[in-house]
Amino acid sequence: MIVEHATHPQFLSNTYLVADGEEGAAFFIDAGGPVKPLIETAGRLGLEPTHVLLTHHHFDHSSEVGTLRERWPELEVLIHPLELDLLDGIDAGTVQAGDTLSFGALEVRPLHTPGHTAGMLSFLVGDRSEIDGAAGAGAGRGHTRSSASTAPGGFKGGEAVVFTGDTLFRGSVGGVRAPGHTSYTDLRDSIMGTLMELPGGTVIHPGHADPTTVAREWEENGFIRIWRGLDPQGAEACLALGEPATLILLGEDYDGGKKAWVRWADGSDDIVPGSQVKPI
Repeated sequence: MIVEHATHPQFLSNTYLVADGEEGAAFFIDAGGPVKPLIETAGRLGLEPTHVLLTHHHFDHSSEVGTLRERWPELEVLIHPLELDLLDGIDAGTVQAGDTLSFGALEVRPLHTPGHTAGMLSFLVGDRSEIDGAAGAGAGRGHTRSSASTAPGGFKGGEAVVFTGDTLFRGSVGGVRAPGHTSYTDLRDSIMGTLMELPGGTVIHPGHADPTTVAREWEENGFIRIWRGLDPQGAEACLALGEPATLILLGEDYDGGKKAWVRWADGSDDIVPGSQVKPI
């Protein structure tokens, strides 16, 4: 499997080019980073990408779709149905959990991981021969769709990667205050009930900044450690977004700043920018 990426210098958002080998089937995941280097890489490797799979609709993950289509006019863009009407001027189709996409030797399973947005998708990618139920899927440069299970445990082992959009980062988690967000509970369940159920060796390629692994985040991510009951919750009074709250965790974020888990007076939890939390 080939995974190349480009990172936006301001947003730190990643665009990924994925292929099953040189001159093989290829596709993009997200399109917010500078895509010119990836267009050049595709040419050098003899790749003709056929799809752009969007984790969600936000500008920093979709703004360069037009540039990619200037090079490959027939590129098919796919996004979760809940995100489709939120795309700004991008012609797209839909994909969701329960679908399976095949690109040559690779199989892509969309995993619904809401929280940061309602239709957030993570894309689990591995060799079809390593996935239960994948026998008989079409090969070659083209793309096929089937109805194989999306169970995260479907991978028997081997090389597997997951592209997590803005749900999970190295050492941090996504916020639930961005446009189209759902809830803290959704975000926690997406991480603990879906992403952390993947094999520990699964490489995580997040929507921003550096890669990591499931095993590393299981052991070192401060949010996950508290969810696992390994570390205590904080109890410091604070102002979050100008409102009284309890600071459960002030953790690291992908951009060198902070991400805060707070609990409001009514007992509900939230993930907010650390810059918006002040001690009382």
